[in-house]
Amino acid sequence: MIEFAPDVPRWRQVADVIRQRIADGTYPPRTRVPSVIQLSTEFGIAQATAQKVHAGLREDGLIYTEPGLGSFVAEQR
Repeated sequence: MIEFAPDVPRWRQVADVIRQRIADGTYPPRTRVPSVIQLSTEFGIAQATAQKVHAGLREDGLIYTEPGLGSFVAEQR
């Protein structure tokens, strides 16, 4: 769990942690990122908040979702 800053949305703070993990190679390209349920458990956030994390990372092109399989780290350009 992380200590959340009160002035930044929680989904953004969690997304920043996942971004850092992608950048430092913890989650290499084409590997699965934590699911909504896993994010919810790890960070103590609501599943709706975890869904926003995934949506934000998808919008930024950092992850992609394969229906029925999960979300994966995208190849960086």
